[in-house]
Amino acid sequence: MNKTVINSASAPAPIGPYSQAVKAGGFLFLSGQIALIPGTSVLKNGNITEETSQVMENLNAVLQEAGLNFGHVVKTSIFLKEMSSFAAVNEEYGKYFEEDFPARETVAVKTLPKDVNVEISMIAFG
Repeated sequence: MNKTVINSASAPAPIGPYSQAVKAGGFLFLSGQIALIPGTSVLKNGNITEETSQVMENLNAVLQEAGLNFGHVVKTSIFLKEMSSFAAVNEEYGKYFEEDFPARETVAVKTLPKDVNVEISMIAFG
């Protein structure tokens, strides 16, 4: 199988042994993003809406590096520190899609990297 690693300078660099995304068989598998401001170790997490927006902008940068956009996303996974954040995350997340929304699951987890409130990963096709 042929695979291509995708990395964008406009998204946070990986903080472990993984790539921002891998393209294989027409699919783009995007690693989970948190609200790190690209080029820094600073989290943008003043509130859950701001945090979610930064996560989505980080994902957008990786999609663009691969020549794709949110219209190509077929599946997302949202991980929340607290399920009580669901409505606010859902509202902000929804601003990035116009129609034909991707499949998705949202789960609450005990902890996330750097103790953030939200992490989102995606699968795109194109």
